[in-house]
Amino acid sequence: MTADFEERYQADPDPWDTLTDPYESDKRERTLAACGEGPFTAVCDLGAGTGLLAAALARHCERLLALDGAPTAVAEAQRRLAPFPGAEARVATLPDGLPDGPLDLVVASEILYYLDGAAFHAVLDWLPRTLVPTGRCVAVHWTGTAPDLCRSAADVGAALAAVPTLRRLDVAPTEGFRLDVMERVP
Repeated sequence: MTADFEERYQADPDPWDTLTDPYESDKRERTLAACGEGPFTAVCDLGAGTGLLAAALARHCERLLALDGAPTAVAEAQRRLAPFPGAEARVATLPDGLPDGPLDLVVASEILYYLDGAAFHAVLDWLPRTLVPTGRCVAVHWTGTAPDLCRSAADVGAALAAVPTLRRLDVAPTEGFRLDVMERVP
């Protein structure tokens, strides 16, 4: 998966048209709204890509870690996050590279459905150990299908809801994507 994404970013610096597609802009705005206004002490953005969402979040964070498996995307995210002293972008393949925490917000945008079974379950196990009580996980995933997806957006939402120490605050199926907002129980 990581090699495929790196190839996509080398061929096109914006392979999913995140800068120009109204769908991407709407998804980003809804994701930011689901995160809450902050301020946040510590945030982790899983699958951060070129850092558009991370840069918007960094304005409201003391510390932000943006992770992505594609070095080309991470280089762009580093450039985008440079104005924010508490923000960092790093190359990581999940679940390797996940921070220890504590975190008060984890954003998983278009990433969890790509993870194979072991990696997916490792991230699900990591979330409640890492989130502070009442910390949020905001997961947003496209509702379409593709051969490289290991599960659907609905399956991701169901798996998050099955984590005993997380409770669902909201689920927002919209045109083209699903937004799951989870909170760690106190």
